[in-house]
Amino acid sequence: MRLAVVALVSTLALAAACAAAVATSTAPSTRASSGNKPILPIQADDSYYKSAATTVDTRIAERGLKPARNVILFIGDGMGISTITAARIYAGQSAGVDGESFHLAMETLPWSALSKTYSHDYQVSDSAATATAMSSGLKTKSGFLGVSSAANFGNCASVPGTEADTLFEIAQRSGLATGVISTARITHATPGSTYAKVPHRNWEADSDMRGASSDTCKDIARQLIEGAASDFDVILGGGRSKFLPKETPDPEYADQTGDRADGRNLMEEWAAKGGARVTMVDRAGFDAADFTSDVKVLGLFEPSHMQYELDREQDKAGEPSLEEMTRAAITRLSQNPDGFVMMVEGGRIDHAHHAGNAIRALEDTLAFDAAVAAALEMTSREDTLIIVTADHSHTLTINGYPQRGNPILGLVTAGTSAEGGSLGADGMPYTTLSYANGPGACRETGTDAEGKPVYDCKRYDLTNVDTMAADFRQQSLVPLYSETHGGEDVAAFASGPGANLVSGVIEQNELFHIMGRAIGLIPAPADE
Repeated sequence: MRLAVVALVSTLALAAACAAAVATSTAPSTRASSGNKPILPIQADDSYYKSAATTVDTRIAERGLKPARNVILFIGDGMGISTITAARIYAGQSAGVDGESFHLAMETLPWSALSKTYSHDYQVSDSAATATAMSSGLKTKSGFLGVSSAANFGNCASVPGTEADTLFEIAQRSGLATGVISTARITHATPGSTYAKVPHRNWEADSDMRGASSDTCKDIARQLIEGAASDFDVILGGGRSKFLPKETPDPEYADQTGDRADGRNLMEEWAAKGGARVTMVDRAGFDAADFTSDVKVLGLFEPSHMQYELDREQDKAGEPSLEEMTRAAITRLSQNPDGFVMMVEGGRIDHAHHAGNAIRALEDTLAFDAAVAAALEMTSREDTLIIVTADHSHTLTINGYPQRGNPILGLVTAGTSAEGGSLGADGMPYTTLSYANGPGACRETGTDAEGKPVYDCKRYDLTNVDTMAADFRQQSLVPLYSETHGGEDVAAFASGPGANLVSGVIEQNELFHIMGRAIGLIPAPADE
């Protein structure tokens, strides 16, 4: 049923898709042809930046580089290789075909690499530092957005001189269309990396800036409204509470209000900036918007993150899927003859993993893959560089010796020739998918005299448990309230001009230089 829904959604807006495909399938252009020149980012002296720039330049000299008109960066937040494999099997099994040999849309891209995700200071990084690597071309400290490692965590005074230009800001200043789409809050780490400059990723609204002066540091939502991002052409995601004052009721949930303590309604301020602009907060607003015009769009569909794909149909006011937002954005951005740069994030893959809830992580991975398929359909490989990757992985593992065709969300059923059986040494069954750490190590068994939860952290028998239920948490080894990221390399898939530079084992921040060089926005080191 899940894939049937995806297939149905894929047929929506067919006319817009065809129009966009025509608009983006003409011969590639360079920035010079439209009067634009490559821009030297202010972080060009950073050692991480220079190292990646030199590496990519050497690769270009060896392999050549065709110019791209458009760039789309797809980031599956937390979409490690085990997540891709499990989602592939899940997709095939859901469609009633062989899961192990199935192919996701992202896996059809002809070039691929392993991307190293460590940050300046962590072996296992967070989304802020990893997204900054891809958006700005440098590795920075975990928790930082758009500033170099020279800044100090949570210290406003340390920021001046450490700010980094992003590919999206450079594209906007160069006259290209720009778009940022996410199922997370638009002020969250990954989408925030396209415009924010903060030494603390949690400073999404002024009320989040505990211990920091809003007079000297701007919160992330305010930076979106007051900086270059205010002129991005398409911004779609969640997180409207960060833009609304505490006195303002949420337009969808009457019992909720905004988060801002400064009394500012940033959605209204954005709309008043001039030119054709439209804001939207629900499905009706999205459906009413004309994405074939040159109107700028700000859609914030939830107070916090958008719904998990598994829960989206139950949303009160309705919200578009990631695929639908991607189709709409490509339609709108394709109106610019000079091309566009866009980020699309499947943000809730990560959140489901943190909760130890594999089924929601896999459903959101498939929703993300449907967005990739839509982009491949609507653009041409002749002029559009598409990169699909993750910011980091998670501790999800595919384990045991399950037989071919065993339900990926089910208990391990080992074959007769397997090195191990279907039961653990404790005599109890276990699932194919599990986590190295997380909340699945314990289960709530009741409450104490004060009403506080009581947990049992011993492994329990899954014999009569529905491991495919929506709220089932896969068992984990180390008990943690929130499962952690993983530190292994992640996959990067690519097609279009510049995709030939995505191969082997690469540094994550090289992706910025590959995209920037392909679309002609970033100069070669020799030209700096």
